[in-house]
Amino acid sequence: MKQIRRASVAEYIGYESEPTDWHTVTQEAINQFADCTLDHQFIHVDPERAKQTPFGGTIAHGFLSLSMLSHFAEQFSLMVEGLTMGLNYGFDKVRFMAPVREGKRIRALSKVLDIDETKPGQYRFKVHVTIEIEGEEKPALIAEWLTMQLVA
Repeated sequence: MKQIRRASVAEYIGYESEPTDWHTVTQEAINQFADCTLDHQFIHVDPERAKQTPFGGTIAHGFLSLSMLSHFAEQFSLMVEGLTMGLNYGFDKVRFMAPVREGKRIRALSKVLDIDETKPGQYRFKVHVTIEIEGEEKPALIAEWLTMQLVA
């Protein structure tokens, strides 16, 4: 995370991050996500049946790809100095653009759309995030993610 001064928060509206490191989506992670969410649709967990689909194998749940934002945020997020707590505030928009096939690598790019000091020491960030799939033209997803930072 990149630390920023409270006095210069507004200067970071429009800030674009470097791409994060690549992360491989494994069948093990897909299976674990299926267990956690109770979503065991064959397209995710049955490699043999999934071979018969247009994808040629299993694909990650869209929500698994979305949940990876928490992992990637450690690399692309801005952190206001004095941070005491960060919270997930929700999404204004999420679009799943392309499936992530098992074994593919994904990474994130972000652009700060807005930073609003909603109360003294309370900053709401609106960040446009793209999850790219290595070697593919279409991204896995795009989202407008809202987070809240509380600073001392």
